[in-house]
Amino acid sequence: MFTLSGFADEISADLDQQLDLLGQLGIRYLELRGVWNTGVLDLTDEQVRTIKKALDERGIGVSAIGSPIGKIQIDDPFEPHLAAFRRAVALAEYFQTPYIRMFSFFVPEGQADAHRDEVMRRTEALLEAAQGHPVTLLHENERHIYGDIPRRCRDLMETFDTPRFRFTFDPANFVMCGVRPFSEGWEPLKDYVVYLHIKDALMQERKVVPAGQGDGELEPLLRALVARGYEGFASLEPHLSMAGEFRGYSGPELFAVAAEAYRGLMEAVGARERRG
Repeated sequence: MFTLSGFADEISADLDQQLDLLGQLGIRYLELRGVWNTGVLDLTDEQVRTIKKALDERGIGVSAIGSPIGKIQIDDPFEPHLAAFRRAVALAEYFQTPYIRMFSFFVPEGQADAHRDEVMRRTEALLEAAQGHPVTLLHENERHIYGDIPRRCRDLMETFDTPRFRFTFDPANFVMCGVRPFSEGWEPLKDYVVYLHIKDALMQERKVVPAGQGDGELEPLLRALVARGYEGFASLEPHLSMAGEFRGYSGPELFAVAAEAYRGLMEAVGARERRG
């Protein structure tokens, strides 16, 4: 059973416009990454309260804090980042979501394995900072970080084999790394996948496209998840207009296209959507 969510800042920077379209599409969750052109960790307490009030009034929940934690260079100072992570934990508790998205640090091209020890040290520090809080850290595969390909993603998962550290499977990001997402990524990572990012991409053009229209192997991925009785979020991250290092943008019309494409794919594989 799949519960749809999405990066609503891909719809608009305006909170009301975000929530209006989610309501029209029948999507009852968002992955909170930014509002008013402000990243989630930079929102003021007053802005956070405004968002929470609006979400409660609309009956929309937060599936995850879409934080940029781990998107710094591996040799950048870590203490300020750890402080930012504590803010992410506080926001997760305030919005009553169990999940915080994170990454495993930008590493120099071709030198990921040489920086493994520092990646693990920093990841362990994040897990320690979250100890005692009702949150699970979700590592997302992303280009140019340590955990960009299945082998290193599994290394992270095996090193910290705890329910508090799990995996967000992003097919398009694997494609952008030259990886066939399902053929090469599913088997080593299937035991750790608890969350999905829904975007697809073309391998040769390195271009993001709606779900099912690229080389992201979303159909076999969804079939495998249905077969195992997946119960979790599928978060739309279309990137159909702009795909940046820290955020993407689609606009209302293309976000709706992305939702329709994914729902069509779900129907084709017999996946059920939990609504309400």
